[in-house]
Amino acid sequence: MNSDVAPIRRSALYEVIAERLRELIAADRLEPGDRLPSERELARQLGVSRTSVRQALAALRSLGLVEVRHGEGAYLMRTADEVVPTLTVEMLHVEADHPMVWEAREAIEVHAARLAASRRTSADLLALNSGVEAMAQEIACGGDGTESDSAFHRAIVVAAHNPLLERVFASLRDAIHRTSAASLSIPGRPPDSLRAHRAVLEAIGDRDADRAASEMTSHLRACARSFIGPASDSSQPVA
Repeated sequence: MNSDVAPIRRSALYEVIAERLRELIAADRLEPGDRLPSERELARQLGVSRTSVRQALAALRSLGLVEVRHGEGAYLMRTADEVVPTLTVEMLHVEADHPMVWEAREAIEVHAARLAASRRTSADLLALNSGVEAMAQEIACGGDGTESDSAFHRAIVVAAHNPLLERVFASLRDAIHRTSAASLSIPGRPPDSLRAHRAVLEAIGDRDADRAASEMTSHLRACARSFIGPASDSSQPVA
């Protein structure tokens, strides 16, 4: 690999390294079936440890970009452009009332709430509390709390301490924001959402993973039903 890539100069999370590897693959125009440099060489080029490189390769493997063969190294399976999730791209262009968006949110955010209850730190709780209090102030001043709602939901994903989950959530940010804004535009929804946020926050604070997941499920389904009706219930088929 001939690309001259600047090393990462700080202790980076492995998802950042994975993204740099994607850049290397694109820059060198590697094709499916090509072998990547060794872990040692990648670590040297990126200025990180071999352990971090190994974790990054595992992340890329989970995305279907590379295949790691024991004793042989890593091989490119798909081009970097092909790894962009087609579902993500599609979702960014659908309307906020499409059940698919709400189902995807439930899949991501319910699991994030469960993980957050087990992994949250004091700093995470502070961020979650700040989001709830900011929403309460916005509503008290006559607003709908959309911005603080978004901050609260993102803080839960951050508190899950799963970089890949956080990255998926970020990739759907626009679609998620549209669904929240649409739901909160309905009269009476902001106070209901605020109460639901407090319930999720309490469960996370208590480190009750099952309750956190249950409260988040109830919250998202209530928001969806308020906007698109009973069809948003996951027990109903998506049209």
